[in-house]
Amino acid sequence: MIWLRSTLYALFLAVTVVPFALLSIVALAFPLKWRYRITLGWPRLGIWGARVIAGIRWQVKGWENLPDGPAILLSKHQSAWETMYLIGHMPRNMCFVYKRELHKVPFFGWGLAGLRMIAIDRAKGSEAFEQVVRQSQRCLNEGRWPILFPEGTRTRPGQETRYKSGGARLACRTGVPVIPIAVNSGICWPRNSFLKHPGLITVSIGPAIQPEGLSAEELNEKVQSWIETEVRAMNPELYAR
Repeated sequence: MIWLRSTLYALFLAVTVVPFALLSIVALAFPLKWRYRITLGWPRLGIWGARVIAGIRWQVKGWENLPDGPAILLSKHQSAWETMYLIGHMPRNMCFVYKRELHKVPFFGWGLAGLRMIAIDRAKGSEAFEQVVRQSQRCLNEGRWPILFPEGTRTRPGQETRYKSGGARLACRTGVPVIPIAVNSGICWPRNSFLKHPGLITVSIGPAIQPEGLSAEELNEKVQSWIETEVRAMNPELYAR
């Protein structure tokens, strides 16, 4: 049954992404806020389909911690689920950090370029972080929230890796508070797995962490400590060693 539902969901994503990709190209003629609304229709549809077809439900804790002002979101990363959920359901437009080469991908990359997020040229080396700072500040000035995954890649439930400090460094440079987010999406949507398991994903939004008076390393440690403590509370059985 799980295999059948996973297959149907994969087909659902494949069929729906084509018209939305074409819409995203058409949307390039509209102002940014409309381009964003049109494009995020697909990730919202993907989250809906995951619930209806694959049985992946979700709950949110700490919604009241989201500020009515600038913020940088640093999230746990266990699957593709949160990339669709966060961009589709946060109260402000989100700006992901990604490699500029994606702009060359037909349709998808063209639409992505039109959203004016944070595209970096990794070949620039240390200059790449300065690109992140400049483009993140632009997003913040536009009332949008930059979002980064400090682990750098998806981690399996029960696994912990050292968080990269880029998001904390960005917060210290811009003076903007960090909102830590913990998710246990890998329980239902395992990394590198075709199968999607029905169940309940928890999205836990932590209180703002102010960068004032903290070094990037100290801020990063606070973020990691909050997120990892929270995911352990969600699924203590995975961390009982």
